[in-house]
Amino acid sequence: MRTNASGFFFERDERLFLVTSRHVMKDEQSRHLPDRLEIELHNDSENMAKSTGFSIPLYHHGNPVWRQGVDSAGAIDVAAIEIDRSAMPESAAYHAFNPAHLLNAREHIEIGASLLIVGFPLGFHDTLHHMPVVRQAVLASSFGLRFQGQGYFLTDARTHRGTSGAPVVMRATGGTSKQDALPWRLLGVHSSRLDVGTRDQVLDEALGLNCAWYADILLTLTAT
Repeated sequence: MRTNASGFFFERDERLFLVTSRHVMKDEQSRHLPDRLEIELHNDSENMAKSTGFSIPLYHHGNPVWRQGVDSAGAIDVAAIEIDRSAMPESAAYHAFNPAHLLNAREHIEIGASLLIVGFPLGFHDTLHHMPVVRQAVLASSFGLRFQGQGYFLTDARTHRGTSGAPVVMRATGGTSKQDALPWRLLGVHSSRLDVGTRDQVLDEALGLNCAWYADILLTLTAT
């Protein structure tokens, strides 16, 4: 069965990776077991309405080729898969985040800061120009602290299935040349909505909170 998700490119040392949620690659609980990812690429920088499909195999000789991480609290719901640039269309037009887009140790983000989640909720997008949509979000937990000991922080935003793997970003200030094409700080990777198991399904509304895994895990997943 075909399902929808979100993701983004991350470039490091001339190598290109597609980043998304780990459960997009494989989720035993829901029996989501794809053997490849299908993405759309713009193939004409002068005409956003033109695109082409690109297939990314997830296994080689039966072995998974994506990278996933763990920390002291267990598995991290982020995965990265390296893309063979030579297999991509020569005319492919794209931008990629890189380590310069991650926060440095001197930067601080206040709780309540305005964020954006860029993705494809329920697969919805601009089908003419093949572009994602943006949800406004608010930082809902103290950034830099692992919420409940896990490797993620919380956002307050309306999200749906299909947003898994979306980048969580905020506008960059004082950017460098390496950020000019994407003037954003990459803070996290959206994973899933968070709810309370004891919530009364009739009396209580859903929390409306989401888990976003800290983006610095990408430095581990993309290391040589």
